[in-house]
Amino acid sequence: MNFKTARTGGLALLAIVIAAAPIGFSNSYYYDVGVNAMFNAIVCVGLNLLIGYAGQISLGHAGFFALGAYGSALMTTNYGIPPIGAMVLSAAVVGLLAFLVGRPILKLKGHYLAMATLGIGIIIHIVLKTESKITGGPDGMSVDNFSLLGVTVMGDRMWYWVAGGLLVLTVWLALNLIDSPVGRALRAVHGSEVGAEVVGVDTSSYKVLVFVVSAMFASVVGSLFAHKNGFITPDIGSFFHSVELVTMVVLGGMASVFGALIGAVILTLLPQVLAAVEQYEAMILGAIMMGTMIFMPKGLLPSIVASLKRRGAGK
Repeated sequence: MNFKTARTGGLALLAIVIAAAPIGFSNSYYYDVGVNAMFNAIVCVGLNLLIGYAGQISLGHAGFFALGAYGSALMTTNYGIPPIGAMVLSAAVVGLLAFLVGRPILKLKGHYLAMATLGIGIIIHIVLKTESKITGGPDGMSVDNFSLLGVTVMGDRMWYWVAGGLLVLTVWLALNLIDSPVGRALRAVHGSEVGAEVVGVDTSSYKVLVFVVSAMFASVVGSLFAHKNGFITPDIGSFFHSVELVTMVVLGGMASVFGALIGAVILTLLPQVLAAVEQYEAMILGAIMMGTMIFMPKGLLPSIVASLKRRGAGK
């Protein structure tokens, strides 16, 4: 299948699903779940660039998400900066931080890199929790509404369309990045860093670049999440949230933009579906993950696509 054709078709299908889904929404609760699913999907699309395409693990991405949320909250509440400006400034600061910490830690590999990124996430979480005079500590802090050009985004329905538009834009940007020389360099780094360096790829620069991009994606969504909810606590930067994001990417399929999106949507919706059997929720989720890794080790979407291709070739 031609990549550009698949990209165009995938984007069109995504836009249609987002536009048509509200037909089945009977109340605001469904819009709220849809917004959370799309927010998670945006973060996972960015994280998948790092994990799936560049082959670099990060167990601290929830920390960047939290920094974006608290950055916007502090700037709008304490300094009167417009929400859109606060969001952009927060993303810029998070990008700079990711650049500064990324250069040394991305020289590490395997479990050493995993532990380093885990450490970053834990440090951010601890700082947000202990600096109560600034962040409100464990009690959290309130956040102003999001407004742009005099229009205040309020209510789950308005947020649904904002999140939907941003998701389509994010997927379009990610697909274009993957299809560019940068994307090819990232795949070369994932395949073999030594081989990539032999043919002239500056592996260190590309790893840092994708780390910064994925961190800024998380920061932007963190800012929007804070404005939507109107209240945040340090728990949004917890280790559990970081693991949850990585799990979404792995479940849907690494090195697959739409796979990461699907994984995020599934793991956001599953707890809502399993609410009736809450006592068995963790057990069922664990069984689903184990089954996926055993029978579909490449993730849901890549495994399904590969199966369909094999069936088509056998006819």
